[in-house]
Amino acid sequence: MKDKKAFRTLLTSVILSSTGPLVLGAGLLVGRSSTQLADFARRSAELIALIVALVVYCITEKKQEITDQEKENMKRRGNTLVGFIMCFSGLIMLMVLIFFGQSDKGNVVPACAIAFMGVVANSIFFFRYTNHYKRTGNSILGVQGRLYGAKTLVDICVTTSLLMIIIFPGARISEIFDGIGTTVVSLYMLYCGGRTIMEANRRAIQ
Repeated sequence: MKDKKAFRTLLTSVILSSTGPLVLGAGLLVGRSSTQLADFARRSAELIALIVALVVYCITEKKQEITDQEKENMKRRGNTLVGFIMCFSGLIMLMVLIFFGQSDKGNVVPACAIAFMGVVANSIFFFRYTNHYKRTGNSILGVQGRLYGAKTLVDICVTTSLLMIIIFPGARISEIFDGIGTTVVSLYMLYCGGRTIMEANRRAIQ
């Protein structure tokens, strides 16, 4: 492995991200906010995307017998798959908003706590991936840097939306913020997914 620091960053992000869907999935037993459901779908999709990125990074950096062109093709396919996962997740979230947006919210405290911790953790990973990308130029790390930068902004929005539900349970303002939170998360996933797919295939054309 040429760059052990980048590998450790990827591995650590996979391990930490795996706890989010588990806790949020358990939290759905007591909370039914559309933002919470959307955040669960987002984090599950992002975990799959991180695992794909880790596998592709390990293969392309470890195996010396693979040509540079084969490595680039593998990175392109990996980034494209990540993009499709994110787009699919965004569409699912919009469906969640339409069918569950007006339901009773229940207890969203666990989801709010996860989102707040996400703000802190994702900020750290954003800077680490950005630094790794500047140093190595590896597109896998560049895509992850963009992903974590956007994740930080989304987690701020999710935390705010769920906090409003906690402070004003059953109030109209909590419904508004819940809908806004779900919409922001879904649009973020669609935007990042579409951009990742286009950039990956643009490199292939060039």
